[in-house]
Parts: sequence; structure tokens; C-alpha cells
Amino acid sequence: MRICIPTIDAGGQSSKVCEHFGSAPYFTIYDYQTGEYETLNNSGHENEHGTCHPIENLKSKGIDCIVCKGLGRRALNKLNSNGIKVLRIERSTVKEIVEDFSASKSEEMNADDACRNHRCR
Repeated sequence: MRICIPTIDAGGQSSKVCEHFGSAPYFTIYDYQTGEYETLNNSGHENEHGTCHPIENLKSKGIDCIVCKGLGRRALNKLNSNGIKVLRIERSTVKEIVEDFSASKSEEMNADDACRNHRCR
């Protein structure tokens, strides 16, 4: 299982979680099988809202699931249509998310949970 977490820095397990998927400067990937962290630069994070398209890059990394605080409906639909589940969790660091994910303390995000007009629930 490989999970991806949008982060504001490239500090591995100590990385701070970004509030919104598309605005994240980095994506931190945790591989449960190997226990290793990988950081990807999200080169499109400063683009106009809705124009960041990191999904192909993430898909090529074998991501099973995105764990985040918020993302837009289009991103949610595109991730789901590519077989990537999206879970919502309210934590501050990658380490906390990995621990909570392991303990099944997350919930699957659906279209009603997605952000609208730059406002996350």
C-alpha cells in the first residue's frame, strides 16, 4: 500500500500537511511495505486554481490512496476514476497521518465532502 499526502515541505515523516491537495508544493509518499518515504515536487502548485494536474505523475508512482484535508470535486473524481481512493484526515504531520491511517482513523471522501469555491469543509 502506497499513500500520498500533500505537504508544504520535503521533510519526510516530519513534513507538515498542506491544507489543500492542489496547492501542495510537495507530495510525500509513504510505502507501507518498505517503510520508506519519497517526496515529489508538485511543480504546478502555484498555477491558477483548478489547473494543477499532478495525477498522472502520482499514478506513475503506484499510489493507492491520497490522504488529505481537502481537494476539489474535479480532482476527487479524476483520482477515483484512476483507481486512487481519497481519504480525509485532520492531522498536522505525515507521521501522524501514517499512524492514524494504520489505525483506520480516516474516512473516504465523497463528492459532498469536496471543496467548493476555494472553501474546504
